Amino acid sequence: MTDLILTEIADGIATVTLNRPEAMNALSQALRHHLYEVMTALDADDGVRAVILTGAGTRAFTAGLDLKELGSQEGALGAANAEGADENPVKAIESCRKPVIGAINGVAITGGFEVALACDVLIASSNARFADTHARVGVMPGWGLSQKLSRVIGISRAKELSFTGNFLDAATAERWGLVNRVVAPESLLAEARRLAADMASVDPAFLAGYKRLIDEGYAASFGEGLAIEHRQSSAANSAVRPAELEARRTAVQARGRTQG
Repeated sequence: MTDLILTEIADGIATVTLNRPEAMNALSQALRHHLYEVMTALDADDGVRAVILTGAGTRAFTAGLDLKELGSQEGALGAANAEGADENPVKAIESCRKPVIGAINGVAITGGFEVALACDVLIASSNARFADTHARVGVMPGWGLSQKLSRVIGISRAKELSFTGNFLDAATAERWGLVNRVVAPESLLAEARRLAADMASVDPAFLAGYKRLIDEGYAASFGEGLAIEHRQSSAANSAVRPAELEARRTAVQARGRTQG
């Protein structure tokens, strides 16, 4: 049997590949559970500092929930509202304290769009496309898309995508701020690994704390977010020693000179 998920670890970077290309990497129950196991293991692995999530092949990142499976099993649609990380791939991804870069290699549709939005940063292939077809399928989103998408691209653009079910091409996704950059298909993983390597060079404990700070503030109001920042910043910064700060400042200056 083909492995539903492929995992490769090199230089502190884990590349996780959804591996059902014959089914457009659809999120079957077995794949969702395996993704939870993989993300849990990577989160606990001190040798892993950053994660790249992508799909096998060139057609799809993931087409979302496996509609064939949902249509053949009574009660299977409950997966769209699953709260446990072993069934909800968004929760599985978000439970990882390390940076997760989505390398969007093809279409990210409906639940697949929600999985993409669970990643911290998105890099897209030029043949990537995004679509929210919840309205056309007749299933309400349950993994966060209705709230996250408007916060990322604006409420009017989010409504346009969700009310039509139309596809959004990679270039427009970049212009709208959904993805950080678009690259040629053959350069996608190399670009994701370059970015992951930059993140992996930061102290992992600090990075985990910074990720938590951003995510907690993002989920709150602006005022609440500022209060969260103040509490966490005050506690963390009080432990920083002047000698450590000076050494890091020197390192930052040296790195800056290499970046042009």
